Amino acid sequence: MTSIKIKFRPSINAGKEGSIYYQIIHNRQVRQILSCHKMFPDEWNAQNSTVFIGIRQDVERLNRIIKMLDERNGVYTADDVVEEYDNYRRSYSLFGYIEAIITTLKQRKRIRTAETYQATLNSLRKFFVESGYLMAGEVMLDCISSEIVEDYEAYLQAKGLVPNTTSFYMRILRAIYNRAVDDGILDRKNPFRHVYTGVEKTVKRALSVDSIRMIKSLELPARSSLDYARDMFMMSFYLRGMSFVDMAFLRKADLVRGYISYRRRKTGQSLTIKWTQEMQDIVNKYPVNTTCYLLPIITNSAVNELNAYRRCGYKINFNLKIVAELASLEIPLTLYYARHSWASIAKSKGVPLSVISEGMGHDSELTTRIYLASLDASIVDNANSLIISSL
Repeated sequence: MTSIKIKFRPSINAGKEGSIYYQIIHNRQVRQILSCHKMFPDEWNAQNSTVFIGIRQDVERLNRIIKMLDERNGVYTADDVVEEYDNYRRSYSLFGYIEAIITTLKQRKRIRTAETYQATLNSLRKFFVESGYLMAGEVMLDCISSEIVEDYEAYLQAKGLVPNTTSFYMRILRAIYNRAVDDGILDRKNPFRHVYTGVEKTVKRALSVDSIRMIKSLELPARSSLDYARDMFMMSFYLRGMSFVDMAFLRKADLVRGYISYRRRKTGQSLTIKWTQEMQDIVNKYPVNTTCYLLPIITNSAVNELNAYRRCGYKINFNLKIVAELASLEIPLTLYYARHSWASIAKSKGVPLSVISEGMGHDSELTTRIYLASLDASIVDNANSLIISSL
């Protein structure tokens, strides 16, 4: 039988905070673990000390370790409990765990997904600092409790974030939690049951065939920044709504015998697209790219390529808003409209939902991919030709 007692050790200096430590007793062997929690003598109350969040989490962690050792073979010492506790604190910090996931995603070339995890990590760091939780020391994975999750949602709402944005962070954090459960680090307790993780309907970012045709035929100064922005928008549309990051990193070697073959950086899914004359006409307008990339987006290999792609995307989206005004479109046009528009127009042309899903490279998390098995690439290419020819 192993017991845990929470103890308070006053500071030897008057007016200073004392320390909290845990006494582990097993087979009459007593060991101590010094916690990172501090408090003044008048704050200490041995009867209700476990109401402090950090202390409660430490005790839960110790109980989980003791349970594991009991189930393993039941033969262990108080020193073993202390060692396992120290190992846990070294190995399973929340921030360190997320950083490891980000590293893995980058190694697998899932750059966009890695960026969403990085954004969530940055947000969590600010939350724990600004909310005062980091005063209790390192944030561990098992701090993902209902209480913390609800506090995090309230923190995001107080920042003025809309429900879809708070839900974005909650879904990423939930994915991190579920991964830790699958890794055997945490017990599944569903701490997200009281927060919003859905997706509200937003204003559709899709244009009609007539609007796309207006953008395409708009008279713009040749090779100007507006012309370039329009060309990249049309290229995305021609490429079945390909995301800008995938366009930027298309390599010349990806174009073989009239087909582009690439992997989506967001999901790692492999896609093949027939290269059309409309696509080649855009490429022919610009000087030959001296880098390994196909399109005139990253044109200098001596710079940070990721930063170059982002800066280019910002400039294009800025200029697309001007293009929209010139085309009398009362919308804040961005590159993402090309992706939505391809899907919307395909649907209006009677293209089956499964073909649209295959054409856009949706992954298994989307409902349109649930019943999709595999399609002949020519079916998707025919759908793309049907859309392009209607312009």
